[in-house]
Amino acid sequence: MESELPDIYCPFPQRTNPHVGHTREHIDAWTRRTGLVHRESARRRFEQADFGAFVGMVYPTAGSEHLDLVADWFVWLFLVDDQLDDGHLGRNPERVRDVVARMRSVVEGTAPGPLPGEDPPAAVVALADLWERTIPQAAPHWRTRFAWHLMTYLMTATTWEAGNRAEGVVPAEETYVAQRRHTGAIHVCMDLIEIVAGIEAPESVHNDPRFITALEASCNVVCWANDVYSFEKEQVLGEIHNLVHLVRHHRGYGEQQALDHVCAEIATETERFLTAEDELLDMYPQLSELLVPYLDGMRSWMRGNLDWSRQTPRYNPADVSQYAEPAEYLEETVLGVAADPAGSGASDVQRSR
Repeated sequence: MESELPDIYCPFPQRTNPHVGHTREHIDAWTRRTGLVHRESARRRFEQADFGAFVGMVYPTAGSEHLDLVADWFVWLFLVDDQLDDGHLGRNPERVRDVVARMRSVVEGTAPGPLPGEDPPAAVVALADLWERTIPQAAPHWRTRFAWHLMTYLMTATTWEAGNRAEGVVPAEETYVAQRRHTGAIHVCMDLIEIVAGIEAPESVHNDPRFITALEASCNVVCWANDVYSFEKEQVLGEIHNLVHLVRHHRGYGEQQALDHVCAEIATETERFLTAEDELLDMYPQLSELLVPYLDGMRSWMRGNLDWSRQTPRYNPADVSQYAEPAEYLEETVLGVAADPAGSGASDVQRSR
């Protein structure tokens, strides 16, 4: 990419969690135990991304046990997302319908035990482990909201995004912005703030328009910053679901102009968050013990995501052409769906557009 990435406005302090070293060791062991990562090429790419550092930046105040838990959720989300974004499955929703149904059964508590000799998809095994470790800590209304956000992420990624790729549909900017908060699973990650901080936000808080604005703005900042930093990688993959790409497509902007535009919009959303934050704290001073850590969690997400994106080889590889061959790092055992015999690499996606 010849364009220069603009500076992204972020007025929040850089922080990291002191338990990152332990968490790195934990997720290495957890991915091996659940079978999420086992091929050497996949293991190398996984370790280079340094998800332990990421989770430490976005949850800097989490205790060791909670940091391990949310790190496992991150790993699960990233590895499932790679299967749906980078590989052939992201263009064929029918091929992942069964595994998504199995994930839903885990979330709903109706999952049957594995049949004799059956080797369930690693993502299903890992999700069952995550669910068992997460739900006992949560209030009923949190469980309902979290389950809805998780399943909405899976359904949006496997139907809306995959359908667009299969049909060659380029979504409108407004439609994309609304769906991006789901496809990025950022609501799932924001929900985990309550687990990490040991707080329970009642539905009255979640339904307050100022809280909704703060949450929406912070989610947009995270997702759009990700689009800026992953733009080069996604160009190699022929990915259309990127705000920089859509701004170029719909507005006729050049690459640098599109990047500048998205970064300016990120600054606007950051200011929108700050305004909503002030209004929320002024309106409910009696809820400060709940709201301050929740809003601080949103701030940490906006800052930590930016810091990690700037340093991880996942978005700044020495050779982005590695993404032209996603089979080199994708594990078929994650979702338990083999490659399409007809083949459909990144170049096929690009030709369809």
